[in-house]
Amino acid sequence: MREYLPVLIVGAIIGVFAVIFTAAYITLKRRGQAVTFDRNMPDGEIMRRLIKYTRPYWKSFLAVLVIMVVSIAYDIVSPIIVGDIEELIQGGFELRTLFVYVAVYASILIVSMVCTYFQSIILQKTGQKILSALRMDLFTHIESLSHEQLNQIPVGKLVTRVTNDTNAISMMFTNILVNMIRNVFVISGVLAAMLMLNYMLTLMILCFIPFLVWFTIIFRTFTRRVFRTVKDRTTDINTYLSENLSGMKITQIFNREDAKMAEFGEKSHALMRAKSHQILVFGIFRPMVYMLYISSVLCLLYLCGRSYIKDVTFLGQSIDSKTLVTFYMYISKFFNPIQTLAEQFNQLQSAFASAEKIFSVFDMEPALVDEPDAIELDDIKGEIEFRDVWFCYNPGEWVLRGVSFHVMPKETVAFVGSTGSGKTTILSLICRNYDIQKGQILIDGIDIKHIKISSLRRRFGQMLQDVFLFSGTIRSNIVLREESFTDEQIMQACRYVNADKFIDRLDGGLDEVVRERGNNFSAGQRQLLSFARTILHRPSVMILDEATANIDTETEVLIQDSLEKMKNIGTMLIVAHRLSTIQHADNIILLSHGKIEEQGTHQELLHRRGRYYQLYMLQFDKGTAAS
Repeated sequence: MREYLPVLIVGAIIGVFAVIFTAAYITLKRRGQAVTFDRNMPDGEIMRRLIKYTRPYWKSFLAVLVIMVVSIAYDIVSPIIVGDIEELIQGGFELRTLFVYVAVYASILIVSMVCTYFQSIILQKTGQKILSALRMDLFTHIESLSHEQLNQIPVGKLVTRVTNDTNAISMMFTNILVNMIRNVFVISGVLAAMLMLNYMLTLMILCFIPFLVWFTIIFRTFTRRVFRTVKDRTTDINTYLSENLSGMKITQIFNREDAKMAEFGEKSHALMRAKSHQILVFGIFRPMVYMLYISSVLCLLYLCGRSYIKDVTFLGQSIDSKTLVTFYMYISKFFNPIQTLAEQFNQLQSAFASAEKIFSVFDMEPALVDEPDAIELDDIKGEIEFRDVWFCYNPGEWVLRGVSFHVMPKETVAFVGSTGSGKTTILSLICRNYDIQKGQILIDGIDIKHIKISSLRRRFGQMLQDVFLFSGTIRSNIVLREESFTDEQIMQACRYVNADKFIDRLDGGLDEVVRERGNNFSAGQRQLLSFARTILHRPSVMILDEATANIDTETEVLIQDSLEKMKNIGTMLIVAHRLSTIQHADNIILLSHGKIEEQGTHQELLHRRGRYYQLYMLQFDKGTAAS
């Protein structure tokens, strides 16, 4: 028993480290208990949902598998060749024989390196195709979400899902999974070779495996938790940056730079702490694996050295110098893949944490979907009817209460009222940006729920107070990437709404560069461009929500002239606070607290001397005072 005392000492040391590892486990568990996540998915569900993206490329993965099997030959055969060279040296050798062994060894190494090269090329190309498909599916799904759902999700969070999280998953397809499979094959092949060479020494090495399995199970638990925290903190900081960079002008105007910097510092430190926990977890696990490797080598050297010096056997099997050298190399090739697996397992947990975040977005069912019997609209006349419509954004907080009105084709109807009375809500409901709770909304006598959403919205042209222009050119913002329009058609639409007057003065004309959100154009110019793209697409119903607000008097004259022309195109629905801009509307509907209080023409409402008359006189008095 005394002769195996060093082996027992090594086992005791491993036990001590196991206790330390358990203490670290408890500490990390306590640290992680306060963290909450959107949804935790089992590994099987994540893999099942990711594997569907690999199916179109199964031939590529099969080719990689074949190449991998060939490249593994180096890891299995090279220790045997080195052992034979050791035996050759011990027994005397010819230089020619040594050259043969070296040539065989070099040939196997070259084949392995060539296989590894082609394996990497195939994986990288395939992985990028999978990543592109995943990213496109995610963006398409985000586009299908309703306005209400998109309003509830910060933009920075969605950007993180489409960019950072998909990149983390890319590593899994291009590197992690295949190399994990390769390492499993290497471990299996090395283990089989060691059993054939000396099964008793192999069993001694396998005594360390239960500790490794136990460490890995604990490590897996905490890496997933820590990586989820890192993803959450990364999302927080990206969301904060997205919002505050967009609002930097307000921050500077109100001298809030120091306060915003302090808030950013808190989020940055939260991410740093999450990263520190990640480093701590991995910093505990890898040394444990390395300790097992060193312990197995020490046991091997002790047993082989004792057997070699005293010429004894180890549990009935003799050990010579060839066995010692071969086993030493095999132990390295046995534990190196295990250590690599630890790193890859670390990356795999990061990919799984990202996949959870991505699939949480995929699992958001669109709030607005087409009915099974929804129809396509070839064209519409523009007749709109609200029948006892009730709507609320939050349960019980009604924004519209039994609203009913009828708009005839090519009629101009204006909605007025105080802020929060439901004017903009009515326009959103007509386009079915939201679904109503009670009543009906009809287009040409058809319930809009029985019309395909894309077909319905194609018939509407919306001109809002806050015009959104995309980065690109004036042309791309007018046609909205629909390349079928000619330059003559585009300029004809611009002339129709008086947008040509400033476009002709630009050096680039239609090709003038539009910066982010069109900040190199005035509010009036952006509004005229929105009119032009609306006219170009020939909508049956035009919606103007405060389209003439916040613009100068000269531009307002151009816009008013454009509006007069646009009345001949189709039905027009206008929301305006300036009552002077809607005097010629066919019908004016005044809303108050979600109900229709008055409706009629401008002159009819003035003669009634009701709420509309009061609003008009109030604005008239202000205008007189201002002049």
